[in-house]
Amino acid sequence: MPPSPARRSWHDALAIYLRAPVITMLFLGFSAGLPFLLVFSTLSAWLRSSGVEVAAIGFFAWIGMLYSIKFFWAPVVDRLALPLLTRTFGQRRGWMLLAQAMIAAGLVGLSGVDPVDHLPLVAALALLVAFGSATQDIAIDAFRIESAPDDVQAAMASTYIIGYRGGLLAAGAGALYVASLVSWEAAYLCMAALVGIGAVTVLLRPEPERNSLGTQLIHEPRVRAFLRASRGRPKPLRRLVAWTIGAIVCPFTDFFTRHRRRAIWLLVFVAVFRISDLAMASMANPLYIDLGFSLATIANVTNVFGIAMSIGGGILGGLLVARYGIGPILVLGAAAAALTNLLFVALSLSGQHLPMLVMAIVGDNLANGLASAVFIAFLSSLTSRAYTATQYALFSSLMTLPGKFLSGFGGLLVNAEGYATFFLVSSVLGLPAVLLAIWISRDRALMPAPRAA
Repeated sequence: MPPSPARRSWHDALAIYLRAPVITMLFLGFSAGLPFLLVFSTLSAWLRSSGVEVAAIGFFAWIGMLYSIKFFWAPVVDRLALPLLTRTFGQRRGWMLLAQAMIAAGLVGLSGVDPVDHLPLVAALALLVAFGSATQDIAIDAFRIESAPDDVQAAMASTYIIGYRGGLLAAGAGALYVASLVSWEAAYLCMAALVGIGAVTVLLRPEPERNSLGTQLIHEPRVRAFLRASRGRPKPLRRLVAWTIGAIVCPFTDFFTRHRRRAIWLLVFVAVFRISDLAMASMANPLYIDLGFSLATIANVTNVFGIAMSIGGGILGGLLVARYGIGPILVLGAAAAALTNLLFVALSLSGQHLPMLVMAIVGDNLANGLASAVFIAFLSSLTSRAYTATQYALFSSLMTLPGKFLSGFGGLLVNAEGYATFFLVSSVLGLPAVLLAIWISRDRALMPAPRAA
């Protein structure tokens, strides 16, 4: 077995955060996080304060489905060249600018609409913002993966998490603050203006180096085989089918060709890695309320300690991966995400105990921040540079769907067995992820080692 590359020093690991690609993700993370709450909780607050019925507001939650099905149009973002934009800015930057234009246009449109009199129009504009936001996520993920090697991806993921949290704060507390002082129209106009942060970042940073779309397609064996077999057929039809094979079929066959028998287990690992923390998420706030904590206390603790620890966990995860590599930190992240659910078991048994509440939120957010940073780096290493947008969109969707599905049954288990049993079960659900992480971390072919200083 070949010797491992020399391990980075702590100084070199910290220096990664000063690299331009890593700093770039701070601003692109902000751009990605900004639209999210503007079509969810912030929009719900505006609709309710304007007098819209609660039943109607509930249907707006369906807008979030766009984020879970973005892999359907990821091949288009990955391979379709945009007129003028792609030629001028490149494939990734062109799509990011188009997505940001959709987000800004939707927010400006929302700022000028009365929700009570034009609720269908509000829904249409919110869908435009969500579609633009999900499309931007696809392009940003591809841009991040292609902008730096695998051993820098965890640091880029951690700064992305920090920026994303900043975007959530601006769209949540920031928008509510402007709305209370001025108006909801002014709040959404301010948020539209903040989209410019992402646009300026895209304009200042270079397009990642990659082969042209035509070159990528012609080097695909399946595309070449089809073109040979279809000689004599109409050229527009041949081009359309060749593009479809290269953009949709090849990204999936590439993954199974590269990993063969391990591919299924890798997909299982992607599906179960976050199942523990996603399954318990739906019952966290009901637990706080049922224990007797006030909404103000919950908000203060989750905002002050939760956000700070999530950011800290992301930075720590990026630093540890840069120092020790993805393998051991992947195991640590999986174990931490599962074990910290036991803090909620202790909280449910201790009653209205503020120090225990703080401890549970600190441990949960620190573990999730660390696990998210290392897992994003791992998914990036699995992604082929030829199909970054399509493959990563598939991974990110698969990562959240099982946990979100199981979380829907959380209330039934709490009613039947109580909170302590529920959080204990959610912790046990994380054991398969820990075992698979150990197996994967021992596979040298799957673990990009830290580069020598």
